Amino acid sequence: MGLFGKKKEEKTACGCAGGCNAPAVDTSRGIFVLGGGCAKCNELEAAVRAALAELGRQEEVGHVTDFVQIAALGVMATPALLVDGKVLASGRVLKKDEVKALLQQA
Repeated sequence: MGLFGKKKEEKTACGCAGGCNAPAVDTSRGIFVLGGGCAKCNELEAAVRAALAELGRQEEVGHVTDFVQIAALGVMATPALLVDGKVLASGRVLKKDEVKALLQQA
């Protein structure tokens, strides 16, 4: 309805409807926890950080909270673990030893 000066609502990568202009996160390289930031997502992130510390790896762990981007990656259940663009686990909180095994295989 452009006749009356109303602007069409634009969506950004973060799903905030244009409030922050955040760019989409490049998930093709690196380690990411996917989820809305709930307690289970934070628990998975802590397990990933602990596993990386035990493996002696100094990698950053990203956190993607935009559900549009998470769904675009094919994830329908969170929390999920994404390593170099591949979903290694979704829908449950992994233990530190499970994360270590997955990271060693990846």
